[in-house]
Parts: sequence; C-alpha cells; structure tokens
Amino acid sequence: MDSDGQLPLYDLVAARLKEAHTMVRALQVPDGVRAALVRRLLAVTAAAKHDLGGAARRLDRLMEDIRAGDGLFPEEGEDRCADRSA
Repeated sequence: MDSDGQLPLYDLVAARLKEAHTMVRALQVPDGVRAALVRRLLAVTAAAKHDLGGAARRLDRLMEDIRAGDGLFPEEGEDRCADRSA
C-alpha cells in the first residue's frame, strides 16, 4: 500500500470520514435527512476502496454541503411524501 505513495491520503480520508460521521451524528435534522447523509458517507467509504482521489473530492463536497446546510431540508411547501407516491 505504501509503495504507491497513497498511505498519507488514506490516513487523511479516514480521519475526515470520521469527522464527517461525527458531524452527521450531531446534526439536528429529521431522520430521513440523516439517513440520506449516512448513505452518502457510505458511498464515499466504498468509493475510497477503488478511487481514493475521487472519494476525497466527494467527501469534500459532502462536508461543504453539511456545513452550509445545502439540501439538508426540503424547500418550504415541498411535500416529499407526494414525490414518493407518484
């Protein structure tokens, strides 16, 4: 693993994934929002096994979204249940 020089990046991504999980756990959001964020984290974790650089970029975007609150809540007046029944 170290022969390809990616060991420091693995360490960085692992530490940042841990930080992201902590952030998601601490959020005061509906269960559905939390579940969606956890799914994104799991997808990043799985991607890290095959594309470490891509996973690091996806994790950056996810953490930026969490910090900014982007997409965490449905728009006012939007009925998410109606979308599922269609």
